[in-house]
Amino acid sequence: MSRSVLTRAALYVALAVATLVLLVPTFVRPAPAFWPWHQPIRLGLDLQGGTHLLYGVEVDQAIDNTVDRQMQELERVLREEQIGAASVERKGRTIHLQLANKDKRAQVEALVKDRFANLVAVPEADTEASDLAYTLEPREVQRLRDNVQEQALKIIRNRIDQFGVAEPTVQAQGSDEIVVQLPGIQDPQRAKELIGRTALLEFKLVARGPEAGTLDHPGPNVQVLPAKSEKGRRADRILVERRTLMTGDVLTDASVGQGGVSEGMVVNFVLDARGTKEFGEITSANVGRQLAIVLDGVVESAPVIEDPITGGRGLIRGHFDFTEAQDLANVLRNGALPAPLKLIEERTVGPSLGQDSIRRGVLSFVVGSALVILFMLVYYRGGGAIADGALLLNVLFLVGAFAAFGFTLSLPGIAGIVLTIGMAVDANVLILERIREELRLGKTARAAIEAGYERAWYAIRDSNVTTFCSGLILFQFGSGPVRG
Repeated sequence: MSRSVLTRAALYVALAVATLVLLVPTFVRPAPAFWPWHQPIRLGLDLQGGTHLLYGVEVDQAIDNTVDRQMQELERVLREEQIGAASVERKGRTIHLQLANKDKRAQVEALVKDRFANLVAVPEADTEASDLAYTLEPREVQRLRDNVQEQALKIIRNRIDQFGVAEPTVQAQGSDEIVVQLPGIQDPQRAKELIGRTALLEFKLVARGPEAGTLDHPGPNVQVLPAKSEKGRRADRILVERRTLMTGDVLTDASVGQGGVSEGMVVNFVLDARGTKEFGEITSANVGRQLAIVLDGVVESAPVIEDPITGGRGLIRGHFDFTEAQDLANVLRNGALPAPLKLIEERTVGPSLGQDSIRRGVLSFVVGSALVILFMLVYYRGGGAIADGALLLNVLFLVGAFAAFGFTLSLPGIAGIVLTIGMAVDANVLILERIREELRLGKTARAAIEAGYERAWYAIRDSNVTTFCSGLILFQFGSGPVRG
């Protein structure tokens, strides 16, 4: 026997042994402590049960939110520079400024150019000298479109990691969709609330005086927001000023704390240096007024500012139970989502259905493989036995790759393995039939084998290339289990 044949045989034996080592934790649980590999094959939701969620990222809303933040920051800077503005409002994605003093137009233009690099002037016909209009620079809009999905992915991953789910899957799909798979989660409601909550924290002043208007007819620059009652329900409404004094992007930490007897749990938060300075200025300038703490458009609490708060710490009272407070602290720690999420698809698979899928999938695999192996042995005899050995090694290495690289085995994956067996047998049938034809022509066994492999190669190549192209099309345009 030649050295090359011995080398290849030794290589296959080594690979087979390594694969068996990788597969032991899948079939022997728990694996022995001395075993070098302890990671079993990961099972998909359709095999072990859990929740599958598909979210759409509302990218356009993220751009609108950025325009709003730029408008609020511009309004704040104008106040600091003591440049009076009769009005600052947004129409579409354009910020319109009407200056109280048109002589300060050049000063405002220079200020925007220096401190708001992402804004560009919008030329408008028939405008007065005191009117200015700005919008986001096109490159900034494109950057937001490119980055929003990635930012949302990171935030969702952080939230789920602290949620305590074992081996979750969070991945992008297309340019504006995110797939979340939570193995073992049978009640997805809490997970959906945790993932889908935007967690936009805002601090606004409660409106007062004649300018506030009424709940049915709020005054200018005043809005009506739902507010939690003393029992923690959204039963009340409250008038707050539209202007946002500060947002939650200045938070550095959030934790659960114990409130008073009738308050339930509270959420303590810590601000960074900029937030500490801004919060101190806000509370110093508004002693005696109510400060509304708004989370995702709902007023969680509206305490009265009794003294300036300059320590960079505060708390949110909302009559939370421990789970609600824990989830709120989680989303505040990990930041607000850059854009709202829209739930597109939801699937929940129970553990009993998953076990039934495993049993049926394994049964189909065993029956299909046994029939193929038996047919090859009966019809091709010695050649069939060699083909069956190669087929078993093919399946062994394929399943071992799932364990080695952490791939997820799903029901479509089992179907794909069965299909792989069929394609491998198809190639062997082509080769063996070619060898038979060459033997009928009177060639020796060695010459017939060489000719059989050589002439069958072109048909095998074409069929595999066609299958590969079909797989690419399914991966590109398919979704859910089809794509998997």
